[in-house]
Amino acid sequence: MDLRTQFGDIDIYLFDQLLRGRIRPGMRVLDAGCGEGRNLVYLLRAGYDVSGVDADAASIASVRRMAATIAPHLPADNFRAEPLESMSFPDSSADVVLSSAVLHFARDGAHFDGMLRGMWRTLGPGGVFFCRLASSIGIEDRIGRVSGRRYRLPDGSDRYLVDETLLLELTDALGAEWLDPLKTTVVQNQRSMTTWVIRKRSA
Repeated sequence: MDLRTQFGDIDIYLFDQLLRGRIRPGMRVLDAGCGEGRNLVYLLRAGYDVSGVDADAASIASVRRMAATIAPHLPADNFRAEPLESMSFPDSSADVVLSSAVLHFARDGAHFDGMLRGMWRTLGPGGVFFCRLASSIGIEDRIGRVSGRRYRLPDGSDRYLVDETLLLELTDALGAEWLDPLKTTVVQNQRSMTTWVIRKRSA
């Protein structure tokens, strides 16, 4: 089996978490904003208890077809077309919540907070929250404010951008503990992506 077949187009920073043993077989993994499941291929193949949610029904239909082929034992209802801020998954139903390139599509602060709180609610005590999102870190002089925390990036897109101060404040507000320091990649001065990995404290 070649690497693409085994791992799909997995986020390299998520792959790093797998290599470090933070996401292990047997864990319940929820991909919040899963799209068509690029981060789920390996998890499905390796026998993880995988769920996914996305607001786009066509994406969820695609993920269900993929899961039915790779992991037919998983119920189709594990994959749901719902807004992240009002997911129907129960509280504390996941050991790991993935949020890859999702939160920067927030319309405004209330939408961002709703999505984040919705994801955090589903994470059980001791669980890992892995998040990749657009930030202003390293490109502060190259972006233009549209409104609130929405900015126009040099690549022409509009995104809701976080910064280090906000992520520090959110980590404290959630009562979380840091697993990694913030890591930011600036892509040829066109956009900036930050990796935020925290753990929900045990009760």
